[in-house]
Amino acid sequence: MSGEGAAAVEPFDASGLRVAVVAASWHTVVMDGLLAGAARACADHRVEATVVRVPGTFELPVVASALAQQGYDAVVALGVVIRGGTPHFDYVCSAATDGLTRVALDHTVAVGFGVLTCDTDEQALDRAGLEGSHEDKGYEATAAALATARTLREVSGR
Repeated sequence: MSGEGAAAVEPFDASGLRVAVVAASWHTVVMDGLLAGAARACADHRVEATVVRVPGTFELPVVASALAQQGYDAVVALGVVIRGGTPHFDYVCSAATDGLTRVALDHTVAVGFGVLTCDTDEQALDRAGLEGSHEDKGYEATAAALATARTLREVSGR
């Protein structure tokens, strides 16, 4: 299981952080689970998030960049790409990963990477934080982004 060995992140009061969640719209059941996980993480960390929806995973980086430009301390990107019989999977996964990395580095902003890149629908459902899922990647990505935003504040003296 890919979640083995993950660091435990204790919730903390992140109420002073501005947080945005940008979420793709494909694969509704999986995305609903990821968004619910992000909402649980925000509640546990006592912070409210602005939620923005985009058509698909490919569109996550450009909207994440716009949100970073607006001064958000953390941007959580949620999406899912299921491998098919064409190279589309590779292109979308690469574009999303590279684009979100650029957002983080270009804007010095915490970006939570909650993009599931799975071979099957079953794998995506197992990571979506739904009842019966083994992992909750929406929660994990949000908690990681909040912890990183806190660290960025500490190292920058803000």
